Parts: sequence; structure tokens; C-alpha cells
Amino acid sequence: MKIALIRRQFSSTGGAELYLQRLLGALAAAGHELHLLTEAWPNAAPGVMIHPVAAGGSRAHRPRLFAEAVQREIATESFDCVFSLDRTLRQDVYRAGDGVHRVWLERRRQFAPWWRKPWIGAGAFHRTMLELERRTFDPTSTSRVIANSGMVKQEIVDHFRFPPDRIHVVRNGVDVARMRSGDRAAARARFGAKNGEFLLLFVGSGWERKGLPFLLRTMFLCQNASREWEARFQEGVEQALRDAESGKPALSAAGKHGPGGLETIKLLVIGKGKRPFRVPKNVSFARPVSEIEQAYAAADLFVFLPIYEPSANVVCEALAAGVPVVTSALNGASELIQQGVNGSVIQNPSDLGCVARAIGYWWSRRAKGFSIDSDQLSLERNVRETLEILEFSAKERLRLATTGGSASSI
Repeated sequence: MKIALIRRQFSSTGGAELYLQRLLGALAAAGHELHLLTEAWPNAAPGVMIHPVAAGGSRAHRPRLFAEAVQREIATESFDCVFSLDRTLRQDVYRAGDGVHRVWLERRRQFAPWWRKPWIGAGAFHRTMLELERRTFDPTSTSRVIANSGMVKQEIVDHFRFPPDRIHVVRNGVDVARMRSGDRAAARARFGAKNGEFLLLFVGSGWERKGLPFLLRTMFLCQNASREWEARFQEGVEQALRDAESGKPALSAAGKHGPGGLETIKLLVIGKGKRPFRVPKNVSFARPVSEIEQAYAAADLFVFLPIYEPSANVVCEALAAGVPVVTSALNGASELIQQGVNGSVIQNPSDLGCVARAIGYWWSRRAKGFSIDSDQLSLERNVRETLEILEFSAKERLRLATTGGSASSI
């Protein structure tokens, strides 16, 4: 197939960009002719033809100008399928990897201080994004939508008149073998984790959206050994004991001796962001690392508490590495969590008591060892399912061009 793929900007830490890099490599290896329309994209996979699209304009209007420029560029060639990873004017398949902007603004208002709430979403940039989003989710503009979680699919159904049977959930995929290849002893030495310490890990940039402030406040409470934190932590320990008695995997030796040793709980933050002025002593920061599998190898528990996340790749990576995950229900990747088996889901990420209880639970069950479904988490499965939709869309486009009619179901 001759496929046009659209993504406006490249970010070395962006989940959508990393997804597209992997997808381009896999599609090129399968022999498809690939054309990437973008403002700039360094180090594209071999065999990918780059179409530079200069949008210009201010931050507020640039997304719309890019969408218009892409439309003009696509009109100059014939493609079997147009696959967009950005909100644009017309495409065969749109991957809603960035979620629903309207819902993201709702979540920001929900968790913002009262004095900020009236200003959220008031700028010209957000008006542009909301306008483009309405156009993208107009069924006359887009034939198929790929959502990376059931959460995002439901948000689209709730807020737009897009047919549910034309929205397909294709979960993110990661390199499972790579995520499991870390050397735990070497990794813990690299990140300064001492013997006996229980290492929490956070990976990500865009710290407000991804809930790092909640986790830092939790670590302050842990550092100060507040009574409320100890009580909630103990609740988690007791729940782990009850689970062990009911036949779930046995506790480690450390977990059988009550909630002491809070000083052994540490947090490692890996990502880009402005370091807060006050940081608990039990927290360390590191810049993004290329060998992210080593960070997972060092960790005992992955904690990620976003206020809105369509489906976090880092959750898939942690699970693939065999690290239990504590995340919020506002993360589409929480659908991969089996409560008490491979992680915990917290309904409200700002509920620090629930966070403490989850940490206590996994502190007690600190031995990693849950089984993983490699295919469910694999990049190969993701590419296979995505390609199936692209091929179906290409055949559908050809059928409609020759016979007319409306879109059908897969």
C-alpha cells in the first residue's frame, strides 16, 4: 500500500512520536510505501519519504494552518490510505493517541485551584484545537478512528456523533523483550538504590498532567511519617495479608513484619520538567535515559497518577518488565491492571490516602513475579491490528470510489 502518515511535530519524549517511529519501521519492513507529512522529523526509519509541510503562524493558529497545508499536499498525490496522528481536516483513519482535548480541559478544571478554573481553555490555542477536534470527529471527515483505550472510545462516543462501530480500540505496544532485559543489580547501583530500599519509579514529562505533584506530596507525608499516612499504609499491608491468606502470591519476609521501615521507601523520577523548589529527601531526579529498561529493572513499584492520559506507554513498559503499577482510573492504560495481581487502580489521583494504601500493599508484596501476556503488550500485536484497519480502510475507499455507498463495519 501507498500510505500517507501525518504528524505535525516530533518530540523525543512524546509517546505518540515514539509509537509512530516504531510503526514506521514495522510498516517499512513489511514493504509498504510510506510518506510522512510533518513540519520536521529527524531520523525517520529507512524507506520513509518525508514531505516537509511548513505551517508557520502563531502557536494559537499553527495547528489549523498545518492541517490546511497538509490537505493541499495530499491533493497533489494519490494514496491508498491517509492515516493521521494529528487532528486534521480529512483522513481515512485517525488515531486518537492524544485523547480528547475537550475532556483534557475538563480534567484540568477539575483538579486546578479555584482561581485558575475560569481561565482554563479560554485561549485562542484551545479554541483552535476544539474546532479541529470537532472536524476530525465528524464522520464525513474521517472514516475510521483508532483509540488506544476503551476510555478514549467512550469519550468520543459521549461528546461527538461518531458511529461507535467505526471506532476501533488498538492498545499500545512495546518491545517486551527489551523491557525485560534490564540488569537489576547494575541498574540499582546506577540509580543509587541501596539494598533493602523499596524503590518507586515515575517516568514521564508534562508533570502536571501526569500527576507527579500528587506523588511528591505523598512522599512528603512518608518522609514526615504522618499518622494518617502510616494508618493508610498499614491498611494496605493488612489487605495484602488478607489476600495472601486467600491464596494470592505469598508475602515477602519484609511484608510480614508490619509497616515499619518507611525510611526505606524512595522515589526515582525520570523525565523532563522544572524541578520543584521543595523536594522530599526521599526523592531523586534523573534526566530521560535511552536505556529505560534499566530504570524498570531497578524499580519495585511503578507509580503514575495522571489527571488525564489516553493510554500511557510507560504503564505498558512497566508491566512488560514485570513491575507492578499503581495508576489512576483517568489513565486508559488502567484497563490493563488486574487489581491486586499486577497493580492497583486509584479512582482519584489526588486522594493521597489511597496512594499510601496502594504503596503499603505492594511494599508488603514486594517480590515481582506476576505473569504477563506478551502478545497483549507487544508492538507486533499493535502493528498487526493497526495494519488490519488501514488495509480495510484502503479497500473501503476503493469500493466507495467505484460504487458509492457508506462506510461499513469490520
